[in-house]
Amino acid sequence: MDKKKGTKNLAKMNRREFVKKSAVTAGSVIAASNLPGFIGPARAATRDHILIGRPNPSTGPLADFGAGTPWADDIAVNEINKAGGIFIKELGKKLPIKIKTVDTQSNPTKAAEVASQLILKDKVDLMLFYHTPDTVNPVSSICERFKVPAISLDSPLEPWLEGGPYKWAFHAFWSVEKDIVPVYTGIWDQVETNKKVGILMANDPDGVAWSKVFKEVGAQKGYELFDKGRFPYGLQDFSPFINDWKENNVEILLANLIPPDFITAWRQCQRLGFKPKVATVGKAVLFPSVCEALGGDLAKGISTEVWWSPHHPFKSSLSGVSAQQFCDRWTQETSKIWTQPLGFKYAGYEVAYDALTRAASLDKDAIREAIAQTDIDTIVGKIKFNDQNYARTPLVGGQWNKGEKFPWEIKITFNDQFPNIPKTGEVFSM
Repeated sequence: MDKKKGTKNLAKMNRREFVKKSAVTAGSVIAASNLPGFIGPARAATRDHILIGRPNPSTGPLADFGAGTPWADDIAVNEINKAGGIFIKELGKKLPIKIKTVDTQSNPTKAAEVASQLILKDKVDLMLFYHTPDTVNPVSSICERFKVPAISLDSPLEPWLEGGPYKWAFHAFWSVEKDIVPVYTGIWDQVETNKKVGILMANDPDGVAWSKVFKEVGAQKGYELFDKGRFPYGLQDFSPFINDWKENNVEILLANLIPPDFITAWRQCQRLGFKPKVATVGKAVLFPSVCEALGGDLAKGISTEVWWSPHHPFKSSLSGVSAQQFCDRWTQETSKIWTQPLGFKYAGYEVAYDALTRAASLDKDAIREAIAQTDIDTIVGKIKFNDQNYARTPLVGGQWNKGEKFPWEIKITFNDQFPNIPKTGEVFSM
C-alpha cells in the first residue's frame, strides 16, 4: 500500500490522524510533569525484575479481545520465570519477568495516556500490547516518541503502517490486501452470487484502510462494491445503507465493525428484509459471545477471518504445548470455548522472551536490536520481522454454525493460502 498516497490529503481527516495526535498530546502532558524522573540515573543496579507494560482493552467495546488477560499472560510469565527468569549480563544474574496491566477502556486516547504512564512513571523495560488499531496505533506512537522497545500483535498491518515509519515498535499480524482480500473473496467464490458487495465499515483506522483496499482489489477480481461511506461508532440507524443494498440487489455483505455496532446493524438488516447470500464480517464476529448476543439463529452462516485456532499446527517455543492443548487448557479452566486472541496474547511473550534472552541486557537499544533480529516459531506461527518492523502471520477463513459442545462454533472453510491449517467444514449459503 502507498503510505504517502494514503496520507496526502489532510482534509480527509480520519481516526488514524486523531489517534496519532491524541497519542502525542497525552504523552506531552504526562511528560511535562514526569520528565525529570524519566531522564534520571538508570536503576539497573537495584533492579530485581524486568517490567513489561501491558495496555489492554479490559472494558469497553473491545473487551472480548482483552478477555484472555490475565489468563494467557500468567501462563507465559510463569513459564518464563520457573527457571529464574532471564539472564542480564550487566547484573550477572537472572531477573524474573513482571507485568503491569492497565485498562485502555477500548479508547485510543486512554491507550496513549496509559502507555505514557507506564513509560514515564513505571519505567517499563518493554511494552507488549495487542487488539485492533484503537490500542495498537496510539501505543506504538507513544513508544516511538519515548524510544521504548515495543512489540504488538493482533491489528491489521495497513492501519499500523500508516503511523510509521517505526524504529522502536515491531508488529506481527496479517495484511488486509495480501491476506484478508484473498480469504474473503475465496469464501465468496464458493457461493453463487451476482458479485455485488455492500460495504459497512466505521470511520476508524480499520474501516478506512479496509474499504480502500477492497474497493481497489475487489474491483480487479470482478466484484462490484457499493459504499456509502464511513460512519461514527454508536450509529443507531443503518437504514440508508440497507436500503441502498436492497435497491442495488446486493448479495454479499462486507463489514468491519466493533461488536455493538454490528449487532445493531445486523438486527436492522433482518427487520428491513435484507438477507444476503454471504455476510463476511471482520472484527465484530470473531467471538462466540457476539454470536449469542445477536440472538436466535442470526449468527448462522456469518463468515469471518480465522487468525488462530486449536487446528493451527503450531507449538509454543516456551513449553512445547500445541495450539490444541492450549485451547483445551483454557476450556478446562474457564469452561468457555477458545477465542482467537488467546494464542496471540501468549505469542507476544514468546517474542519478548526470545528477544530479551538474546539481548541479555536492560539497555533499550540492545533490546530493540534483539527484537529486530527476531526469527522464531511460536504458537501462532513463524514471526520474523522485516526491515519495516513487521511480520505477517497465517490467515484462513471460517463460518459460524450451531455447535455441539458450545452454542456456536466456527469451522475453517477456506485455507488455500495455508493448506497446512486444515479445513474443518465447508462453506454454505446463508
